[in-house]
Amino acid sequence: MEQQEVFTMPRIGDMAPDFKAMTTQGMIQFSEYIKGSWTILFSHPADFTPVCTTEMSGFAILEDKFKALDTKLIGLSIDSIHSHIAWVHNVKEKMGILMKFPIIADIDMKVAKLYGMLQPGESETAAVRAVFFIDPAGKIRLIMYYPLNVGRNMDEIIRSLQALQAADKYKVALPLNWKPGEMAIVPPPKTVDEMEERIKSDYEMVDFYLAKKKI
Repeated sequence: MEQQEVFTMPRIGDMAPDFKAMTTQGMIQFSEYIKGSWTILFSHPADFTPVCTTEMSGFAILEDKFKALDTKLIGLSIDSIHSHIAWVHNVKEKMGILMKFPIIADIDMKVAKLYGMLQPGESETAAVRAVFFIDPAGKIRLIMYYPLNVGRNMDEIIRSLQALQAADKYKVALPLNWKPGEMAIVPPPKTVDEMEERIKSDYEMVDFYLAKKKI
């Protein structure tokens, strides 16, 4: 019986696996590239395909917004560096959009396997649409997976990034559909004394365990 290859799946809370790879911006050591800033690593199935072109263009259009949020971008597909460069040129020529962020040439599928981007039930030769949010300490904080035939939602990617950053900065949790400027949830009390203090506070209270404040 043929043994099926096992693909790793990094989890939320894991340190981002390190690797060295060629990209459209030259050779990178991933641990060095991500050091000290937030990073979004995202994969697409293939160059010169329609959904991928809309997605990668979307990241390129919003690159300045990501920079303002202290976040680096880095893409990946199982294509050669020559294919990547030709695709970047094609998109700039046809759409006027330049993908300045590095795109990993993962022709040997090394990084895709390392990050669980190859999911055999979907495809054994094309990476699914994965998105990894990595914090400045190199820890994976959020993971999104989309199938080959459904494009990502850029508004949700930005919102999720802002929520992670706000949760870290203010030591809060964020409710359903939270957006910047809206109230955040204060962690619930862990002792009776904390509960009593909560009741006397100026938080917006639904009950002692569900309280909100402005951040």
